[in-house]
Amino acid sequence: MAVEYSDLEKAINTLVTNFHSASADKGPSLKADEFKSLLSSQLPNLMKTGGSDAGFGEVLKQMGVKDGEGITFKNFWNLIQNLATSQYGLRSNERVSKCSCLLL
Repeated sequence: MAVEYSDLEKAINTLVTNFHSASADKGPSLKADEFKSLLSSQLPNLMKTGGSDAGFGEVLKQMGVKDGEGITFKNFWNLIQNLATSQYGLRSNERVSKCSCLLL
């Protein structure tokens, strides 16, 4: 019997797969140009607002990436957390609640 995965499990698999597929050498981290390409193809709206060199540098800084470092999945996950929290806030303007999720 084939295993059926939930939408959330599929989404997590997509995040992990897309991150690692962006690496030319299949290493544990991405180079800045590989990461920029990943963002351009998978998060194009982010790149519209932060696609300049200065904007991209700010995105890396917010993710905790220092100059010259590779981008790890943990750094990428920080970006996803920030985007999810922001998107929830934007979509819940008519709601009273705000996302107060805490990640350990």
